[in-house]
Amino acid sequence: MEVTLAKIDTLVHPGHERAFEEAFKTNFKALHAYAYTMLQDENVAEEIVQTVFLKLWENRERLAIHTSLRAYLYKSVYHDTLNHLKHKKVQRKYIAEAMMAHKQEQAAEVAADKELQRQLQEALRQLPEKCRTVFQLSRFEELKYQEIADRLGISLKTVEAHMAKALKSLRLRLADFLPLLTIILFNI
Repeated sequence: MEVTLAKIDTLVHPGHERAFEEAFKTNFKALHAYAYTMLQDENVAEEIVQTVFLKLWENRERLAIHTSLRAYLYKSVYHDTLNHLKHKKVQRKYIAEAMMAHKQEQAAEVAADKELQRQLQEALRQLPEKCRTVFQLSRFEELKYQEIADRLGISLKTVEAHMAKALKSLRLRLADFLPLLTIILFNI
């Protein structure tokens, strides 16, 4: 390990904890202030300085510092701060793009939903009146077939026949919207 400060050379020898602790206590506040000037965030500045010291400790046996320890620490804090800022910039860009894509997707869904509603209303208007009434009671008022039969004074088989006819007609007329329609109409 090449270090110009003899005191710091003891990081790899007996008593290295004390030398490291002294280096930490001596430099932490100034390094924190330095990182804070670039980041304007106390917590992140503290985290970066602590990470620099952690890396120093973890790599103390194989680290070769060709300048003073203080210069090494400042340079490390500088680079880690720049990396953090670059990472934040990438995150902000990704979030902005994701939000834009989400808004576009929502707008497309709203447009598709409006078109589906329009097409559904048109398809319902084209059903025979009794068939449309049975379908609306079943799907929109959520009545059971027997309840529909009782309300309209028709047999259960007639209700089933009207529903089968309505569903077949709607499937044919709304084939382009079938996946979305099944979710809406059949509560899948």
